[in-house]
Parts: sequence; C-alpha cells; structure tokens
Amino acid sequence: MSKAHPSQRRGVIAILAAVFSVVMIGMAAFAVDIGYMLSVKEELQRTADAAALAACWDYSQQLVDGVQPDLAEQSARLAASSYAGSNVVSTEAPALNTNYSNSPTGDLVFGHVSDVYGTNIQLDTSGANVFNAVHVKVRRDESVNGLAPYFFARIFGKTGQSLEASATAAIVRDIKGFRTLNGGGNIDILPFALDLDTWNGWVAGYGDDNYSYNEATKTVSCGSDGKLEVNLYPQGTGSPGNRGTVDIGSSNNSTADICRQILDGISSEDLAYHTGVLEFDSCGKLYLNGDTGISAGCKDELAAIKGQPRAIPIFSEVNGPGNNAIYTIVKWYGIRIMDVKLTGPMNKKHVTIQAAPLVTSGVVPSSSEGTSSYVYSPVVLLQ
Repeated sequence: MSKAHPSQRRGVIAILAAVFSVVMIGMAAFAVDIGYMLSVKEELQRTADAAALAACWDYSQQLVDGVQPDLAEQSARLAASSYAGSNVVSTEAPALNTNYSNSPTGDLVFGHVSDVYGTNIQLDTSGANVFNAVHVKVRRDESVNGLAPYFFARIFGKTGQSLEASATAAIVRDIKGFRTLNGGGNIDILPFALDLDTWNGWVAGYGDDNYSYNEATKTVSCGSDGKLEVNLYPQGTGSPGNRGTVDIGSSNNSTADICRQILDGISSEDLAYHTGVLEFDSCGKLYLNGDTGISAGCKDELAAIKGQPRAIPIFSEVNGPGNNAIYTIVKWYGIRIMDVKLTGPMNKKHVTIQAAPLVTSGVVPSSSEGTSSYVYSPVVLLQ
C-alpha cells in the first residue's frame, strides 16, 4: 500500500483549514449579529415602554384639562414621538409611525382596557369617550427606521433584520373606592363631603373664579384662571347640626383625627374600620357616618395643604342629625383647596375648592362610568 507524500498531506490540511475558517467566520458572524439583534430588541422595548407611558399620561392630563378626545390624541402622539426620540436604538433615535388612523393594527393606537389590573388587556377602540390606554409599536424595518443592520453577516449578502417591540399603558379613569395600599401608606382623601346638587351646578358652570393656581410654582393666588370654584363649607346638608364632615375610620373621630387626615391622608388603620376598603356597593352607594362640622381647630391644617390635590366624597342625601347623620356617598371627586377662613361670622366662613386631578395608588376600578372625576390611578404598563 502506498503512503501519501508529506506535501500531499499538507495540501489536504490547507484545504481543511480554508473550509473550517469559513465555518468559523460564519459562526462568529452568527454570534455577533444575533447578540447585536438581541441588544437592539431590548432598546426597542425600552423605547416602546417609555413612549406608551408618556402618551397615556399626556392623554389623561389633556382630558383632565377639558381638551376634546381628538385633540388629546394629537397631543399624546406628539408626546410619544418625543419620548421615543429621546431613546437611542442602534445608535439612532427611532421615529414612530404616528399616523392619525386609530386602526387596531396601527403603531400608535388609543383604546379602552376594562381590566387594568387584571389579565384581560384587550384594547377596545370603539368609544373615544372612554379611552384610557395607549398601545405603541416601535419598529425597525424597511418602511420605518430601516432594518437593524448586520455586521459580519453582510459577507453572506445579509444586510439587516426587521425587528419590533410593543407596549400598552393604561390608567384607571373610573373608580369606585380605595383600598389599603400594599406595604402601608396613606391615601389623600379629605373627610369632608360635598352635596350632589352643588357638584352638578359646578359641573354645569355655576361657581366663582376668584383664585388662580400656578402649576409651575404650585401656589395659589387671587385672580382668575378660568377654573371655577365652589365653597365646600359651610353648605346646608339637610341635617340639623351637620355641615358635611364624615367619619372615615372610627365613628368617634376627634378634631385631632380630622387634622391628621387633612395633612397626611387616610391611613391603613382608618381603612381597617371599613374592612380595608372604602367602596361603593352593588347599588353604587357608600354609607358614612357624619360629624358636626369643620372645626376652626383645623383651619391651619387646611391652609397648609392649599394647592395640593385631594379626593372628596360627593353625597346624594343625608339622614339623621349631628353625629348620628348617615351620608350616602355616590361619587369621588378630585379637588384642591384655594382659600380657607373658619373664624368670624358664619356668612364669612368658607373652604373654597377648585377641581384638580389626583393621581393615587390604592384605587378600586369601577365597571361603571361616572363614579369619579379627576381621580386616577398612576399609569400602569400592561405589557
């Protein structure tokens, strides 16, 4: 049997080395490019998350300020684009396809999610008046932003890959109550109720405009700002000896308890008196014991929170006198205190309030519209 000449063996090794070098280059190209694609995918997801959160928050703020839904959408689309452009994806700030078609298959879609804290996050795009969620898709493909580029794979004729990421953010717009916060903490509810008739008139445009709130400085001053005010106290409730104070927590709340709740909100200990949750029943009502009125001993605490958002209950009726009064609560409303005077003659006393958005954790979502106004959950990232 003849043996291969050494020069022949060297020729075989050279051929094998050339073949395996191509394989190694291919493996290196695969590893580097796949790793890069994963990095780009993460950047796309981060951008989608930020854009969805920004758009949802901007949309809800526009609605709070009385902007029509179509104009609120336009503003939210700009906010989404701005936040997307603040992120870098593969060395470039991505653009969003922010066309104004609200097609369910679009890149920026507004809709309603009925179960914000649940598992059913189906986006319903049929009714703009109840929209509370925004779905954002960020893409790198041939039509938007270009393909995510390959590096080594170019030697095999592959220039890039289509990638996309999406996120949905939502906010609770209709709430039926509040529950104890996980980990403790307080909820900014004032223990003072406003009658439904005054509230209805307020919404219909009856009120004064004597005070102004500056969002930049968080301060209140005299002068018009285009937002009406009403007087929270004193108001006739139909109950002798009662002016709208309600007991949240113990039915024997003292002035010290009321002052604490004004400054710090409703505590988990207060909510424990209501089994940990303060919410409407199946008939849309909540019953709270009344108290005799807003004491002048609380004037400094009320003045201390001027300009700060709080929630108040709205009552439809009250039965019984004084400390035996029972208030029927039918709505929650977000307000801020604009001025306080609780000394002197009764006709000079007032706690003047203005509508103001309150964003708070611990809300209990409602399946019915109209159970609250100006009270919202924080924006939640659903997916």
